[in-house]
Amino acid sequence: MRASISRASSRVWPLVAVLLVALSLPAPAQQPPRVQPPGTGVMTQSWESLRKDGIHDPRGPAVKDKQEPSEALSKLTPDTTGNMVRWVQALEKGEINPRASIRPGTKIQIYDSDVLLNVQGGMPIVRFPHRQHTEWLDCTNCHDHLFKAQAGANKLSMLEILKGEQCGVCHGAVSFPLTECFRCHSVARPGQSQQTTPLISIPGGARAQPR
Repeated sequence: MRASISRASSRVWPLVAVLLVALSLPAPAQQPPRVQPPGTGVMTQSWESLRKDGIHDPRGPAVKDKQEPSEALSKLTPDTTGNMVRWVQALEKGEINPRASIRPGTKIQIYDSDVLLNVQGGMPIVRFPHRQHTEWLDCTNCHDHLFKAQAGANKLSMLEILKGEQCGVCHGAVSFPLTECFRCHSVARPGQSQQTTPLISIPGGARAQPR
């Protein structure tokens, strides 16, 4: 009997230790709500300070030497979602001038061609603009490990995108989030309003409009 209790205790105590450690961890930092001034129709921009963002160590000596997000980003074209910056517009307006490459002599290729995707679906058609992407990225960021550079060779899936694959490798991580449906689904079909709000399926069968 005593041996059984000892074996049971040896299995339980590691779980108790893990639980205690988890309970002692600080809660994730809460993002401040974005405020929309009455009658303006424009969201104000706000960012957590580095000391409160839950990513940087507030006790670290380097925090005071880093530039705060509000100082760097508030000067750029504002957005209403993600990190609150319209990066493509900021680039087009000359607000930023990112270095094309860290390797001297690297050939930069800007590919100015749009591709229509989801042509047979029910949502508005997706217009994929190569120029806006190749101004930021080299072709090898996407081809061919994410997408084959051949018309009709790729089977796109919103489920895979939401899981962080395909377009979701960037969108929702370093580019605007997947809640901004009409930034991609931007070409209305005949008889379809471009402003039609899509419905998002929710487990259990309910459906809701995205906020």
